[in-house]
Amino acid sequence: MSHAAILTLALLLDALLGEPRWIWSRLPHPAVLMGRLIGWADRQMNHGTQRRLRGLALTALLVVIGWFLGTAIAALGWLPQLLVAAILLAQRSLVQHVAAVARALRISLPEGRRSVAMIVGRDTAGMDGPAVARAAIESAAENASDGVIAPAFWFLVAGLPGLLIYKLINTADSMIGYRTPRYERFGWAAARTDDLLNLIPARLSALALAALSGHLGQWRAIVAEANRHRSPNAGWPEAAMARALDVALSGPRAYDGQMRDYPFVHPTGRRHAGAADIEAACTRLWQLWACLLGVCLLIWVL
Repeated sequence: MSHAAILTLALLLDALLGEPRWIWSRLPHPAVLMGRLIGWADRQMNHGTQRRLRGLALTALLVVIGWFLGTAIAALGWLPQLLVAAILLAQRSLVQHVAAVARALRISLPEGRRSVAMIVGRDTAGMDGPAVARAAIESAAENASDGVIAPAFWFLVAGLPGLLIYKLINTADSMIGYRTPRYERFGWAAARTDDLLNLIPARLSALALAALSGHLGQWRAIVAEANRHRSPNAGWPEAAMARALDVALSGPRAYDGQMRDYPFVHPTGRRHAGAADIEAACTRLWQLWACLLGVCLLIWVL
């Protein structure tokens, strides 16, 4: 069975079942195992001199592990590949987590803050309602790219080894890819590799969102804002989502008690986003998923 055929079925299985609690309350999720591996490596390797070299070695090791495991599982046939791919795609769980912020925000601002704190890394205690909504929408856009489009892209390109390598590197970036005294050198290789692996998927995500929302005519503005974004990749789906909803995203926010004066993405959009805009973003996520599914079906048929 082709990669496109397996991915088509995996996308449908993930959309149907998501992440059943009855399984993952009893067994460790593969993403959790990846996190444990990287956490162990952080404790064992991130010390002394040559931290950048140690981080490079870890990144290379993760690539080897992903390729070996992916090749071994693929040798077992199409069904194990389908199951692993469905588990590592995050469409339904992403929508559920983002939609939960909208429901919480409709109850009260404190509930909205608590809910959005589960999906973003910034400080949430001082957020007003629009800031909560913007944070949820930004998370939706970025994670649609690196949680769905990117793993699907690398599965199509390199099968299960490509998907596992991507997920390992992306997990490493989320854990050690920070510009802090502890991780600036050790996490450098993982962060740069993650940037490289997301280069094409982020732009494809933005292009699809712009096309689906009828905003391809604003592509030059999307590109300009993406290139000014603090991230080389996250700005692309974020800028496209901002125009799809006509909402100003990003803007000032706090990390570890320190305010950072980031510029707004689509600054002429509405500044007072709310629960309805979060729900509209969830609709866009499903439209993007449907577009990906259609592409996979087309490749399968052809």
